[in-house]
Amino acid sequence: MSPPLKLLAPLDINGMVLPNRVVVPAMVTRLSGEDGVINDHIIDRYVRYAAGQVGLIVVEATAVHGAKSGPLLRLSDDSFIPGHRDLAQRIHDTSPSKVVPQIIHFMKVARSGWRQTIEDLDPPDIARIIEEFGLAALRVREAGYDGVELHSAHAYTLSSFLSRRNRRKDRYGGHTLEGRLALFGDVLAAVRRRVGADFPIGVRFLAEEAIKGGYALPEAQQIALRMAQLGVDYISLSVGGKFEDAEQRPGQPLYPYTGYSGDRCMPGDWYPDLPHVHLAAGIKTYLNQRGHDTPVISAGKIAQPDQAEGLLQSGQADLIGMARQLLADPDWTLKVMQGREDEITRCVYCNVCKDLDERFREVTCFLWPKGQLQAPDDQAIGSAPYWADAGAELSVSGQNGRIKLAWSAAEIETGGSDIAGYDIYRADAHGTVKCIEAVKGRRYVDRLAMAGQEYRYFVRAFDRNGRASPPSETIAITMTMPEDIMN
Repeated sequence: MSPPLKLLAPLDINGMVLPNRVVVPAMVTRLSGEDGVINDHIIDRYVRYAAGQVGLIVVEATAVHGAKSGPLLRLSDDSFIPGHRDLAQRIHDTSPSKVVPQIIHFMKVARSGWRQTIEDLDPPDIARIIEEFGLAALRVREAGYDGVELHSAHAYTLSSFLSRRNRRKDRYGGHTLEGRLALFGDVLAAVRRRVGADFPIGVRFLAEEAIKGGYALPEAQQIALRMAQLGVDYISLSVGGKFEDAEQRPGQPLYPYTGYSGDRCMPGDWYPDLPHVHLAAGIKTYLNQRGHDTPVISAGKIAQPDQAEGLLQSGQADLIGMARQLLADPDWTLKVMQGREDEITRCVYCNVCKDLDERFREVTCFLWPKGQLQAPDDQAIGSAPYWADAGAELSVSGQNGRIKLAWSAAEIETGGSDIAGYDIYRADAHGTVKCIEAVKGRRYVDRLAMAGQEYRYFVRAFDRNGRASPPSETIAITMTMPEDIMN
């Protein structure tokens, strides 16, 4: 009998007992209106994670102030409390999942490309920000949430004060690390005064800014240490997502995930798995060596159960954050609990969700059935797709740096769930097998195959509940080296 998974073990965070170590980090959904009020679509999105047994649900960035910013949730005054209370209660009624909102302050941006910076803030502005965080956190507790998370990452106010690019010259100035940490310290103190010692307060900040002149792991370790010394109850880590390298698009406000730091924040399919785990591991080790056991959340292209378990067992993290993977399949945790890992709908990191967010459109997943606003419900009972006697009739051809695949449709039993798409797997000559893409049709072009190398391919169909067919037959191809290269 195999030992129990650490991934499924509970964790007590200042009285908030998580049923497992799986976290859905804050992800903007664009499901709210301009009024920032919790609506049915928002409730459905987060209750869906609870139904999937996620340990900790972090509700998307929720503004502490009233500045205009499109479809964004708010807790800037007491009128927003009833909607948040309904959301928290619905999640608690669904499963043992715990839920905290991520509260945020941001500065102004304009379609002209102008943006307000922290150097524009005067002392009364800063005092107002500190008070707004404290009052919003009090509303969080009154709404019945299990804790609160302070958004100190990416392009937003608290992160900009922590940044190495902070150009202020006063007490909050970037000329010292103490100055950069001062506003966070003041905000945390204001929040703690409002919510009390027994209410969990987490923070999300950057393990690396990923911009020219920005800080990296050595300073992130010191920032994390100060946060632990000040009494944060957990630390969630991200990377990049800054305005400083964002691409300006005519007539549109800057979007902080369009430059290199945005790629690092939400690494696409061309990045390797687990690109950021060394950062979380470095911060956790640094804290532990200095006598702090503050839980650390590692995130960034962690999708496989064995990857997540390995990080926990090796002491590189305390919790595992999955944003895009849990968007693709909110039942990831439930399927791991039930030994149904093969039925997980696996994120292919195409970043369609990121593109929708950038265009202020409702965020959905490419792998969901077309036109669906929420992930399909889990159905543990039923048959997976299968191949007919002739198999997938997989064919392959290649030239000019492109390998073209085609196959026949998989079958479903009467009453079964519709075919949602196909995963394409590729193995190289060394036997390394990887799912390289998911498509909804029955054609695929691999543009990343090298001439002179042998590649083997197979496909698996999956239905809208994540159940996958057996692998198709495998087909191999070696593209010839172009003559101009040979000569």
